[in-house]
Amino acid sequence: MGSGLTPAALRHTLKPMEVELTPDLQTKLTRLASEQGRDAQALVREAVERLVDYEEWFFREVDRGLAAAERAEFIDHEEIVARIHHRYPA
Repeated sequence: MGSGLTPAALRHTLKPMEVELTPDLQTKLTRLASEQGRDAQALVREAVERLVDYEEWFFREVDRGLAAAERAEFIDHEEIVARIHHRYPA
């Protein structure tokens, strides 16, 4: 986190956040929430959490890849092809 605060302490220092949605997005969100019988705010929180979790994962993986490249740990072309064929058999 860089701030030196624990996640619990950080939660107590954060202020609620407001996000402006376009009318079109608000309409879609309201419709989706209604179709699912859910609260629109809950859907937004879930979507933001998924996005943030993905971004954290992605940047961790990029850092891992860069560190491996700095150590000259590469996979050759034949190994890549073998992995693709193993994962996605014809």
